[in-house]
Amino acid sequence: MYKKLISFFSRHKIIIPLTVPANMKTTFEEHYYQATKGAGKLFLFAGDQKIEHLNSDFYGQGISPESADPAHLFTIASKGRIGAFATHLGLIARHGHRYHNINYIVKLNGKTNLIDETHDPMSGLLHSVNDVVDFAHATHLPIVGVGYTIYLGSQFEHHMLSQAAQIVHQAHKHGLLAVLWIYPRGQAVKNERDISLIAGATGVAASLGADFVKVQPPEAEDSSASAKLLTQACAAAGTTGVICSGGSIATEDSLLEAIHNQIFIGGARGVAIGRNIHQRDTIKAIALTKAIAAIVFDNASVKEATKHLVG
Repeated sequence: MYKKLISFFSRHKIIIPLTVPANMKTTFEEHYYQATKGAGKLFLFAGDQKIEHLNSDFYGQGISPESADPAHLFTIASKGRIGAFATHLGLIARHGHRYHNINYIVKLNGKTNLIDETHDPMSGLLHSVNDVVDFAHATHLPIVGVGYTIYLGSQFEHHMLSQAAQIVHQAHKHGLLAVLWIYPRGQAVKNERDISLIAGATGVAASLGADFVKVQPPEAEDSSASAKLLTQACAAAGTTGVICSGGSIATEDSLLEAIHNQIFIGGARGVAIGRNIHQRDTIKAIALTKAIAAIVFDNASVKEATKHLVG
């Protein structure tokens, strides 16, 4: 049955990049199907903030005490309903032996937030695609893809663009998905949530051959207006799927409404949520993943999705 579903889905939904060799096409299809649950949309549970935001996202007022332990991320990813869990290779190496049922996207670069805003950001490689492939073969963990962040507009963007291009090419060579995080950021960027810049970022992702690109939602007065602007970014991306970040903690209802608008008004092909999930206690976090998944994978309305939430 699984092979039949793969065959049906690949014929009707999956666009296999020409950089995927013939002997890796089935592997790529399987990874794409696993990550998107056959819906063609990606629900990415983002867990790369241990490096990006240090401990501020995991401990403090309004954050569940459970979030302080990295295992909280893996418990949510394992017991919740997501497409893939994105985090760094080191965390997977420390915790992955207990969680073989998670689809992993390995984040290949990262930087802390200690550099102040007067400096242009640069985020270099921590591991290579080959490191990830070797790790997957050795551990038999279900690693479906790799991820990489580019700060567009930084004086160091040429380094990140070059690395990203090679990562996408190497990922496809091994049948892995390539997901790019692209944020306009640096002294030359006046408003990183300006739609023209976000659309530019998704066009860059398409030019690099990425399968999905994670961007911030455009700045607007509400989520509906933001989603209408997002259509420009989705058009610029072509066949590269656009997914939006969730940002800082929000109410469950407003988060679900924003996700629904991004997909069904804006044309996004999924969503990437981190803090809005893992800063809640385990029970509420798992329930929220099921509500989000209902929208992303099942085309549920916001009202239908809220039935998965707990009080």
